[in-house]
Amino acid sequence: MTVGDRTLPVVRLVPTGKRPPLRLSELWDARELVFFLAQRDVKLRYRQTVLGAVWVLLQPLLTVLIFSVVFGRLARVSSDGQPYAVFALAGLVPWTFVSTSLATTSLSLVTNASLVGKVWFPRLAVPLAAALAGLVDLLVGLGLLLVVAVVRGDLQPLRLLALPLLVVLALVAVLGPGTYLAAVNVRYRDVRYVVPFLVQCLLFVSPVAYPTSLVPHGLRLLYAVNPYVGVVEGFRWALLGGSQPVAGLLAVSTASSLVLLLLALRSFRAREATFADVL
Repeated sequence: MTVGDRTLPVVRLVPTGKRPPLRLSELWDARELVFFLAQRDVKLRYRQTVLGAVWVLLQPLLTVLIFSVVFGRLARVSSDGQPYAVFALAGLVPWTFVSTSLATTSLSLVTNASLVGKVWFPRLAVPLAAALAGLVDLLVGLGLLLVVAVVRGDLQPLRLLALPLLVVLALVAVLGPGTYLAAVNVRYRDVRYVVPFLVQCLLFVSPVAYPTSLVPHGLRLLYAVNPYVGVVEGFRWALLGGSQPVAGLLAVSTASSLVLLLLALRSFRAREATFADVL
C-alpha cells in the first residue's frame, strides 16, 4: 500500500483455525517494539529503589551466604571439589535469572493489559521483552563470576566460548514455561500465586545448592529433562571448569527446553485471540 512517497505494510486478518500458525516472523518485524518494551522493563525494575542495580549482585551474594551456612557447613553437601561459596554462586547467578524471568514473564500480559487491549501488535512481543529484560541482570552476575574465576585461576578461555550459547539456552528455558503461564494468567489469575511456589520447587529439583554428581548415575539423563539442570550445570562448567561430564545433560535439557517452548507457543497462539476481550 502506497501513501504519497511512503510504502506502508499491508496487514491481512484471516481466520486462524484450530491450529494457528506461529508467525514468528512477526516478532522480527516488531523487533524495535520488543527492545523498547525490554528497555522500559529494565528502567521500571529499579526506579525509586535506594540501591538500584546493586540488588542484582546483592540477591545472589546474600543467598550464597545462607546456602554456605545451611548446605555447606551444617549439611556438608558436596561441591565437587570447589569451595562451597564459589560453587553456590556459580549456580545462583543463572538461577536468579530463571526465577526472576519466570515471575515477570508469566505476569507480563496482565501487566501490559492497557497496551494489549488497545493496540494490535504481536502479543508474543510482551513475554519475550520481559525475558530479555532479565538478561541485563544475568550479564551483571556473569561479570561477577568472571572476576571470581580470574582471581581463583579457574578461568578456561576455551570454555567461555560456550557462554553465549548457554545464555540462549537459559532464555529458551524461561520462555517456554513463562509464555505458557502468561497466556493462562490472562484468564486465570491464580498463576500469580502458583509461580512463586513453582519457582521454589524448581530450586530444589535443580542442581543449585548441590551438584548433579549426587544424583544416581542411571537417573541423571532423566533428571536433565528439567531444563534448568542443563542451564545451571552448563554455566558452572563454563566458568569454574571441573571434570564432570555435562554434554549429555546439556543435550537432554536443550531438547526439553525446545519442546516446552514449541508447546507453549502453540498454546499461546490458540489463546491469543481472546486476550484483548478478557483483559
